[in-house]
Amino acid sequence: MIKRTIEISSAGVFLSVEMDQLVIRWEGDELQRVPIEDIGVLIIDTYGATYTHAVITRLLSAGAVIVPCDGRHLPCGLLLGQDNCLQTQRLATQVQAALPLRKQLWRQVVSAKIAHQAEMLGHAPAVQSALRGMSRRVRSGDPENLEAQAARRYWPAMLGAEFRRDPDGSPPNNFLNYGYMAIRAAVARAIAGAGLHPSLGLHHHNRSNAFCLADDLVEPLRPLVDRRVRALHQAGRYDIDKDAKRGLLEVLTETVRLADTAGPLLVALERMAASLARCYAGEIRRLEIPVPWKSADTDSCGCW
Repeated sequence: MIKRTIEISSAGVFLSVEMDQLVIRWEGDELQRVPIEDIGVLIIDTYGATYTHAVITRLLSAGAVIVPCDGRHLPCGLLLGQDNCLQTQRLATQVQAALPLRKQLWRQVVSAKIAHQAEMLGHAPAVQSALRGMSRRVRSGDPENLEAQAARRYWPAMLGAEFRRDPDGSPPNNFLNYGYMAIRAAVARAIAGAGLHPSLGLHHHNRSNAFCLADDLVEPLRPLVDRRVRALHQAGRYDIDKDAKRGLLEVLTETVRLADTAGPLLVALERMAASLARCYAGEIRRLEIPVPWKSADTDSCGCW
């Protein structure tokens, strides 16, 4: 089942739980009821929303992730549940993972990221070809930092020669921030569901970052957001309004390929996290990474 993404951005919204359903009210009027088990991500992007304690406990118990955002539409944190019977065993293998294994897994992540960036540049065949070549040359741990070299070619071709990727920069950076936030939350949810800890990364490491592993696994998925942001940019959009948010959140239900199957990204993330747990355990050597698909799935996002 495809889990739903619920985004709350209107002041005056009140959330509660009745009969194991999330009840959404605005200024006293009931707008909708959503079964708790259907929700994968709840994003709170307004200071004017209120919610009961039951909303937090029931969603976390059901495996959902809650993302509170600040005034810049950026996450202040992630609330994750811990309900995996294999967590102790899998956490042990994650902690004990040797550096060579982590470097090989990071090579796979970087190679996939660059390959996926290339797939987005059909309008720039020369850059596309160069990135495909770079993707094949990534070595264990990416010692040549081909990830950064690819980025210097990718961004001008993707969003124009004047664009500079800066989280605090001018649009369309704001769209990128929001889209990346959504995927990061979904990845963190999948990691926790696989019994792994999101703070123990393959490559990212920062004592103030509790989601280093989520930031690692997000990397090859960023081009899915970039493609949507490019469309917004070309349409002359600058503000993160409800329509823009809806389009960016749809990335979570976008169809992707994984091995010999195709399906929504949210489902693929669970398989990716599970494959990482198997890599840590020595059962397999290759991480399953979702591959972009040209078509998009139906909308299962809600914005209020």
